[in-house]
Amino acid sequence: MKPLDPRLLRLSRTARGFIVAAAGTGVLRTVATIAIAWGIAAAVTLGIDAVQDGRVPGTFGQALAVLGGAFVLRAVAAWATDDLAARAAAKVKSEMRTTVLARAAERGPSWLAGRSSAGFATTLGPGLDALDAYFGRYLPQLALTAIATPLLLVAIGLGDLTSGLIILFALPVIPVFMILIGLATQSLQRKQSDALAKLGGAFLEAVEGLATLKVFGRARRQVGRIGAVTDEYRRGTLGVLRLSFVSGFALELAASLSVALVAVSIGIRLVDGSLGLGAAMFVLVLAPEAFAPVRQVGADFHAAQDGVEASAAVLDVLDDDDTQSAPRDGADHTATAPAATALAVLGLTVRRPDVVIGPLDLHADAGTVVVLAGPSGSGKSSVIAALRGVLPHDGTVVVPGAAGTTTAQRTTWADQRPRLVRGTVAENVALSATPDAVDVRTALRDAGLGVDPGLPIGAGGSGLSGGQAQRVAVARALYRARRVGTPLVLLDEPTSALDAEAEAHVVAAIRGLAADGTVVVVASHRPAVVALADVRVDIGTGGSVTVRTGVRA
Repeated sequence: MKPLDPRLLRLSRTARGFIVAAAGTGVLRTVATIAIAWGIAAAVTLGIDAVQDGRVPGTFGQALAVLGGAFVLRAVAAWATDDLAARAAAKVKSEMRTTVLARAAERGPSWLAGRSSAGFATTLGPGLDALDAYFGRYLPQLALTAIATPLLLVAIGLGDLTSGLIILFALPVIPVFMILIGLATQSLQRKQSDALAKLGGAFLEAVEGLATLKVFGRARRQVGRIGAVTDEYRRGTLGVLRLSFVSGFALELAASLSVALVAVSIGIRLVDGSLGLGAAMFVLVLAPEAFAPVRQVGADFHAAQDGVEASAAVLDVLDDDDTQSAPRDGADHTATAPAATALAVLGLTVRRPDVVIGPLDLHADAGTVVVLAGPSGSGKSSVIAALRGVLPHDGTVVVPGAAGTTTAQRTTWADQRPRLVRGTVAENVALSATPDAVDVRTALRDAGLGVDPGLPIGAGGSGLSGGQAQRVAVARALYRARRVGTPLVLLDEPTSALDAEAEAHVVAAIRGLAADGTVVVVASHRPAVVALADVRVDIGTGGSVTVRTGVRA
């Protein structure tokens, strides 16, 4: 595990600026530390002289003034480091989250589909929050160590060469202990990070399937499952803390023994008169300070390992090869596809663990309604996902739209499970904090939903019935299709939770989209929707596909 990942400095200007600023405050703290040691040595020796001579030397006040000023300078430098660290951590976290989300949007849904959503959210959320310790404690101490240790060694060597040599030869013992302990904690910390992602995934699965679990009386069993995963994470956390305390003790012991060697040497030479009291006091004050930065950076490294792991995970995401998310046929059917006015599908085959769906050959001109019909579980949603480009598949899919744009820019999509967020109905329809009120009301009316656009709803659509939530999702698709002018609209079971009257509104809206020249692909088993089909694709339970054209009643 690298103490400082250079990729972090390349991606974040704030991180680079903070390292420079931390180095500057480190110089101030080191100079102040040396001044404090000199001030203490001078004050003690001058005080002893004053007792022996019966008068206070004139330089005694100057030594006290230097000592007081040095303490103030060190305190100011420490405060500045803490303030800079807090600001840098906040900005770097924001920069990294923005960069990762932008990169994820560039790579498209197919790249996200290949990753754990819970693990991805955990990394971007509480994972990156651990950078507070990384920037607040570890990086400032690392910069201080790189600057303070050589300066303190030089200062001690100038005060007493023998003590300087003892510290120079004893100092490498601490980094050796740090490396050995780091190797022991690296795998443990990685397991702990994986355990946190596993805990997030288990909780997300339980929440998403809570309604189904309640129906089948299995909800309480998830309490034990979540408890077991939580207990595993708790034991892992205690293991990390235990190892951190042991490593801290080892570093303290090594530093204490090294300082003791210096103190014994100074004491012997004070007795035989080969070393003056002022130099001895100066070296004795600085000797612990020479070991303190190295010792502290080791302790802070353990405290910041969560942030190191999270930043490494984020940087690995940013460095991940885009080709890993490409369809199996290796072709790019989005940005490099020529301008097209029709949806063209050739040999589309989706391979699932239980069934192979396809091959599907389809051509749908502008204004065509394509209905994917078939029983539940036959693979209609899988075909929709393949058309969206989020599911690996064989064959070719050419989406209508302008050349040079991605599938996401050409497509409007509504899932069979409405994905609603906390906010107003209008904000959920427009996916914006400043929705167009007229267009929102039009979309809601066409979807057959007569609720107030300003009605607040909770996460997941709490506050709305299942049918109302589904119609908000349909209204969202209508809103985007009309405002952006996407030539392809994909609807997955848009009327499965609606009564006949509400379904009639959605059917009319689909017909209106087609009349405007949009290719509409609908996955549904409802007779009213199937009757809309210009092209009907029947998907059997075994994955067989039958295409019939001109079937609208």
